[in-house]
Amino acid sequence: MVYQIIHFNCQTHQINMENSVLKPHERELFGHPIGLYVLFFTEMWERFSYYGMRAILVLYLTTKTTDINAGLGWTNMEALALYGWYTMLVYVASIPGGIIADKILGQKKAVIIGAILLVIGHSILAIEEIWAFYTGLGFIISGVGMLKPNISTMVGGLYKKGDIRRDKGFTIFYIGINVGAFLSSLIVGYVGEVHGWHYGFGLAGICMLVGLVQFIYGQKYLVGVGDHLGKSKNLEDRELLNKPLSKIEKDRVIVLILSFLMVIVFFGAFEQAGGLMNLYAKNQTNRVFFGTEIPASWFQSLNAFFIIVFGTSVAAFWARRKLKSKKASSLFKMIVGLIIMGMGFLFMSAASIEFQNSGSSAMYWLVLAYLFHTIGELSLSPVSLSFVTKLAPAKYASLMMGLYFATTGLGNKVAGLLGESASKLGELSIFTGIALFCILFGLLIYVFLNKLKALTHGAEDNETAMNN
Repeated sequence: MVYQIIHFNCQTHQINMENSVLKPHERELFGHPIGLYVLFFTEMWERFSYYGMRAILVLYLTTKTTDINAGLGWTNMEALALYGWYTMLVYVASIPGGIIADKILGQKKAVIIGAILLVIGHSILAIEEIWAFYTGLGFIISGVGMLKPNISTMVGGLYKKGDIRRDKGFTIFYIGINVGAFLSSLIVGYVGEVHGWHYGFGLAGICMLVGLVQFIYGQKYLVGVGDHLGKSKNLEDRELLNKPLSKIEKDRVIVLILSFLMVIVFFGAFEQAGGLMNLYAKNQTNRVFFGTEIPASWFQSLNAFFIIVFGTSVAAFWARRKLKSKKASSLFKMIVGLIIMGMGFLFMSAASIEFQNSGSSAMYWLVLAYLFHTIGELSLSPVSLSFVTKLAPAKYASLMMGLYFATTGLGNKVAGLLGESASKLGELSIFTGIALFCILFGLLIYVFLNKLKALTHGAEDNETAMNN
């Protein structure tokens, strides 16, 4: 007995000694690599700047030039058209951003350059001149294109193949995105609507600078993650750039591209938040709460708030299903997410009916719609990010992530076109049409689920709990 106690104490001491000598990039916090939290906060501030700007963009464009807080005085259709082009180009720029990272810089350096471009872009937007407006948008498009696909790919690089923590890691990372989105909708939305649009734009730039500094400081936790394969010390990594794709890799790329169709449909609907739903909140919703009118831009923070509250719970739900050998593949999660998000638009249909009958609609319709959109998003968006890192060939990792974000950009453009058509067809027709299409499209993909899974060649079959 005494021997067992001594032996146990020796083992415990040995484990503690091993943990104490771990290098920074090998250490973990809350069961995940510390590097995940470096990426978490970098992305949080990047999304703070992006969503803060997005929260007030359409409102700024449509505000009259004669108002005290003057805007550009555009029509709703003109504003939604620019919104669609801008949000599409922001994500389509991820394709060249991914190529540059894969071929020249590596993901880590691309993230730094992207962050610098974003700081410049948001700072220029603080200038009250039309040239500054378009120039700032150009820098932001370039910056997001460099940063967005590469920081997401780096998250996947923190985990070994078959590590079931990968999906949850992406969900934690995704919560960082939405902490930034939640705070920005409230803070930048308030500053922009109350104190001046350009003060809001400038505040976004300051916060992006914080993200850049934090990322540079945290490099010791990201050793070996996001480096350019061509300059890797590992000979096998360098040779990957010259090898042709195998049959399995080609099949997996096909599955990824087909899964991107769901992404386009999802974001074509989901991105109504910054456009049509934003205008609906401003013009057709009774926003008075206990005698105080709530700014229209604040409603966009609901999505981020719900993600922060439900993010880890949804990820844990799917992980438990996976460990119990129940249906929980990435493709199945994405299908479920698309259907749930589509159901959320039925609440907007109800809001439109109430507005037609009484001239105003209640706020709770928007709250319920954003709740369903969020649950759907948690089952599709972080999962699809993780799915890309599981199936994409290593030498095209950033390019495939860039293609993913480009499809979200196409979805944003679709969202803009749908928003524009509301002036002719009416909100009820648009909201109801979106709901039905998303639900039916999700069911259609489900019919081909088994065939698509076969093309992944078991990429997710042996996922287990493990440590890096």
